[in-house]
This record gives sequence, structure tokens and C-alpha cells, in this order.
Amino acid sequence: MPGGRLTRTERRQIALGLADGLPCAEIARRLDRPTSTITREVMRNGGRTAYRADLAHRATERRAHRRRPASSRGTEPVPRPHGRDAEAVAEYEEAFTTVLMASGLTRMAARVLTCLYTTDAGSLTASRLAQSLQVGPASVSKAIAFLEGRSLVRRERDERRRDRYIVDDELFYRATIAGARANDQLVETARQGVAVLGPHTPAATRLENIARFLGFIGESITRAAEQAREVLHTQPETTSNDTARPSPDHG
Repeated sequence: MPGGRLTRTERRQIALGLADGLPCAEIARRLDRPTSTITREVMRNGGRTAYRADLAHRATERRAHRRRPASSRGTEPVPRPHGRDAEAVAEYEEAFTTVLMASGLTRMAARVLTCLYTTDAGSLTASRLAQSLQVGPASVSKAIAFLEGRSLVRRERDERRRDRYIVDDELFYRATIAGARANDQLVETARQGVAVLGPHTPAATRLENIARFLGFIGESITRAAEQAREVLHTQPETTSNDTARPSPDHG
């Protein structure tokens, strides 16, 4: 299986495959590439409907240029905390961003959320986010507004009266509960249809079964989320020298 970056020709084949309505798995098979490679490529460059091969290729070249090691310019690269591999971290952040985009976030909002989740402190200022993501303050501000509107981040003032953006440990709890309750209206409407269509008729039976199924699933998920809620607040184990304690991010 070939490795390395996608070529311009491969990106044009991806664009043709998307235009033909092919799933990413089939495009990956034809290119002899991992499906995850094609999925990330498409999601980071506009998605299925907006993907353009030449634009994607130029964007990749710009990202590669920005990520060139500082040592190539005659200075030492900035060390990563905890001895982390900088390239591995960058790859993981890109993968995490792609997954968040697949869940419905814009690319910049997904990048900001990834940055917040992968920083040990769990919070950053707008200027630090802009610096880390190498984008302008306006891009960060727009993404933050998007995320705040969906309760995915919250804002606090630090001792220097700067706004800090924080990822709430209960984000996934709230999202799970909201998802479990999203079908409540459908359950209620389905049961109303039973009376309208007449009990014991095939249509009414179908609606009643749907209502029972969704109601059972929603109750089960809510109960499980309540039971597992404390997991979100588990603290990292520490040794006698506190070697596992996260170091705070500054900025």
C-alpha cells in the first residue's frame, strides 16, 4: 500500500469519485489508500460537496510549509511538553479535527475545540489559540462564538482580566443527554398517531412499536449517562514526584 502524501493526480481522482457519488471507502480502494486517508482529505478540504482537487493540493502545500521545523531556518524547534512527538501530535490533532467536522462542526470550530481538548490546561486565551492555529484573531472569534452558542466551550476571566476559553468536562454528558432526549417529540407524536389511526391497526401498531423502541433507548442512555457521569471527572494518577500531573499552558 503506497504511503506518503497524496499527489495532485490522486486528488483529481478523489474529486472525480466524489462527483460520481462514490463512498470514500471505494475511492480509497481504487487508489490503494487507507479509507481514513481519503476521509480526512475530503473533510479537511470542504467536504463531499465542496471538495476541489487543485484547491486541496495548494492548501496541503501551505500547511506543509507552515509545519516546517524551525531548525531548517537556523533555530531550534520548540520542545513539546512531556517529551511528546511533535509530528505524532500534529497527526492526531488533524484526525481529531476530522472527526469533529464529521459530527457537524465547521473546520475552524473543530480546530479550536481540538486545540482546547489537547492542551493540558484545558483552557487558552484567544491570542494563544490564534498563535497555535496560525490564524487571525477574527477567525478564532468567529469559531468561539459558534462553539459558545452550542455550549461546547465556556468563557472565564483570569487574574489578568483576559478571557480564557475552557472545555467543560461535562460536555459529553450534556451532549449524550441531549441526544437521548432528541427523539422525545417523535415518541409523543407517534403515540398520538395510535389514537388517530385506530388501535390494533397495522399502522398504529407500527407507530406504537417505534415509540416504545425510542422511549426505551432514550431511558437506557439517560440512565447509563447518569451512572457514568463521574468518569468525566476522573483525575490522572500521580506518583510521589507528581510526574503525571499536567503542566499548565501559559497564554
